[in-house]
Amino acid sequence: MHCIVTAGPTYEPIDQVRRLTNHSTGQLGTGLAKRLAANGHEVTLLRGRSATQKKQLEGVELKQFTTTADLADKLKHSTKVDAVFHAAAVSDFAVGQIFRRAADGQLKPLNVGKHSTRDGDMLLELKPTPKIIANLREWFAVAFLVGWKYEVDGDRDSALGRGRTQISENQTNGCVVNGPAYGNGFGWLSNNHPAEHLADKAELFSKLAGLAK
Repeated sequence: MHCIVTAGPTYEPIDQVRRLTNHSTGQLGTGLAKRLAANGHEVTLLRGRSATQKKQLEGVELKQFTTTADLADKLKHSTKVDAVFHAAAVSDFAVGQIFRRAADGQLKPLNVGKHSTRDGDMLLELKPTPKIIANLREWFAVAFLVGWKYEVDGDRDSALGRGRTQISENQTNGCVVNGPAYGNGFGWLSNNHPAEHLADKAELFSKLAGLAK
């Protein structure tokens, strides 16, 4: 079967030389792509261009993305897809207008290729980016879809609850939950089944590879 794995960070430009991004390395998604390919699947790895994990995998087609819109476009135009494992760390916000506060307190828009410290304090308008996971079922009507939920605040139960909400709101088949709120390891959620704890990446990859049939 043809599996798509997304991995690593998107970024959103602030100006022509600066960008807004996150700490994702792309390591987990790359490891999953390797395992799926070893199991005999056709695998396309969509990995953030700024991911620190640069490994080239034998038997895996690698495509790089930049912004949230670029990743969405590459997914939308993928064909003959049987499963999507959406592990990429997608930016929640993109930069809108940038302002400088004038001496009179008024906010003045700045429209330059590179912002200078000579302009003093600047304020960035952050606009929510479209949720890619909300479109996956429309783009891949019959595919097996897995999302990720990296949670910082709360505890394990609340993190799992947000994972279940992701499944119900986006019509996905499952969700991997991790992050400080969850604690060590990973939580696996699927429709109408109790949460399953997976101790490490090896157990996670084994679980997900077993679902790709």
